[in-house]
Amino acid sequence: MTRRWFNRNPHIGLTGVFLAVVFAAAACSGTASDTPATPISAAPTGTSPQPAATLLPNATATASPSTVVPAEPAPTSTSRPANAAVPTGAPPLPTAVPVKVGDAPELEDTGNWINSEPFTLDEQRERGNVVLIDFWTYTCVNCIRTLPFLREWHSKYADRGLVILGVHTPEFEFEEILENVQDAVAEFELEYAVVQDNDFGTWNAFSNRFWPAKYLIDVQGDIRYEHFGEGGYDETEAQIRALLVEAGHEISGISAGTDPGPQVDSSIDRSSGANGPTRELYAGYKRNIGALQSQNTPYVHHVEYYDALDADTRYSDPGDHDNHFLYLEGLWRNEAENLLHARETSEYDDYIALKFYGTSVNAVMAPANGTPLRVKVTIDGGPVGADQAGANIVHDADGSSFVEVDSSRMYFVVNQDRFSGGELTLSSNSAEFALFAFTFGAYEGGEPDVSPNGSADDGY
Repeated sequence: MTRRWFNRNPHIGLTGVFLAVVFAAAACSGTASDTPATPISAAPTGTSPQPAATLLPNATATASPSTVVPAEPAPTSTSRPANAAVPTGAPPLPTAVPVKVGDAPELEDTGNWINSEPFTLDEQRERGNVVLIDFWTYTCVNCIRTLPFLREWHSKYADRGLVILGVHTPEFEFEEILENVQDAVAEFELEYAVVQDNDFGTWNAFSNRFWPAKYLIDVQGDIRYEHFGEGGYDETEAQIRALLVEAGHEISGISAGTDPGPQVDSSIDRSSGANGPTRELYAGYKRNIGALQSQNTPYVHHVEYYDALDADTRYSDPGDHDNHFLYLEGLWRNEAENLLHARETSEYDDYIALKFYGTSVNAVMAPANGTPLRVKVTIDGGPVGADQAGANIVHDADGSSFVEVDSSRMYFVVNQDRFSGGELTLSSNSAEFALFAFTFGAYEGGEPDVSPNGSADDGY
């Protein structure tokens, strides 16, 4: 698979590079380089979510880098979409037809289908349908935040000529497993077609580079609209409606959505790297060493992490944490995609720590061998309070805060109304605790509710 591009040779002399990159970056206080550089295989997802790309008539496609995840299959490209303007209101139904972006390629190397029998884009064209392709993966918080709008569009327009196809292209290996994707589709109550793209066939056919990414295809088989990242939902729906009308479908009885999406917290200081929104943090050596090889700032702030791969190493937390990094205490194994707790403990002695700035914190975690486990979470040295608890936080009789990790997915850990900083730790007594990544949000009012029933009690 093309996304597994990392050179696994452990003798690549990275310690010196780590020292030069990390500590040189830390020394650049008060300059633009306060914000750690983003490696080619990761983006600061969810750090300052804004409505992103739109392609209205006479417009060009751009996107906010904070709401998209550059994908690993393109390690040679470091280009990033520019920020797009935040729409101030819902646009009217376009009087001009959306511009043509290009011919749509056919679906390639498709795997298992969910909610649908297999079909081709050519077949949908012959049926007179407009197709919305949504590239997503089920642990990507930016993708998850778009799902309520996709559900709504399917509900409103599925019998009016719109076919939504979720192309599930995995970021982590466990996302390649059919049962995991089926569980996610069920949890999110997605009723439109989803197809697995484990070999990146359709992804590469579209020359796609981001999660999430949307391509709107007309009945002639032309891509007429692209959108990368979150936001701009009112604009996207206006484009859907325009193409449905053009195709001869009747939508006059259906009101257009007017919600552009959640708004970024106004208190954020974008000029500050030290106190600005925390970038996405990856725990596995594939992305950490990939960052170093690109002369970018890695995520794990321990030199010994880079001495050997797939190695059990005892770490000591220095205690003084900088924003944008992970810190370790105890025995941990660095693996290609994750950190694994490397021993059983009884008192939550070993932990992963970070200093963060945002309104929400989410963690991609898994029980390595499938046995459910408990992860203790603290913020600023104490339990996560009710006013800061993400949807997956539970409390025991003593008031301590935990996440019950029962499957390989993303968990909502911190959710607060206002943008602020904090010291977060995650620990487990289990030797099967695997941590893959942290993502962050900076929306006014905290993490958007993405649950199908309007309640985030179940974490979805």
